[in-house]
Amino acid sequence: MKLEKVTKRSGTTTKRWYDDACGTALAMELVGERWALLIVRELMFGARRFGELKASLTGISANVLTQRLEGLEKAHILKRRKLPPPANVQVYELTSWGYQAEDAIKVLGAWAARSPEHDRTLPLSAASMMLSLRTMIDAEKARALPPMTVGFAFGPESFVARLADGALPIVRGEGETDAHFATTARFMANIVYGKWPIEAAEAEGALVFIGDRDKARAFIDLFALPPKAEVE
Repeated sequence: MKLEKVTKRSGTTTKRWYDDACGTALAMELVGERWALLIVRELMFGARRFGELKASLTGISANVLTQRLEGLEKAHILKRRKLPPPANVQVYELTSWGYQAEDAIKVLGAWAARSPEHDRTLPLSAASMMLSLRTMIDAEKARALPPMTVGFAFGPESFVARLADGALPIVRGEGETDAHFATTARFMANIVYGKWPIEAAEAEGALVFIGDRDKARAFIDLFALPPKAEVE
């Protein structure tokens, strides 16, 4: 089969960084600019307003966020829509193709977490914490546990994770749970990956926990960060 050159639509131009047909090169053009991939990460759990995105991305300016959102929209990775009344505000959300970037983000994040340069004390967004759970879960151990529902509240952001058959779908929102953690994303990372005991976090005033503590401990035991890579 003969490969044909892609013909651009009339009136459109595409700036190329690389003269390279590799999909990896194109991926860099699509999400390789600073902040672009993190915006995709923040949208993995549903639509967000401009202000919500800016608040979750420490250090990004409104101007740069606007530019990146426009670029991702042109690349068909995200789209914008207006919420119906009474909200009547514009939100950004991933396209169905945009959501398919989750596996790539998880693999890239797990690989980078092994770097000796990974600073685990830096700020962590709520979406990043939730995506890390979907990345670092031990699926084999998870399949041995009975189904459970775990809730998280990080300030104004709430999530519900439903563990069943080794899978861990997570959605924004609230609901009935077997265990519920109200804390910050950073403290939650300490509890999950640093194995900070629930009671110790409560004693420090860093956590409000409600629910079955045995189930919560079993849930926490499903996650671990990968070992650091050996430096040659």
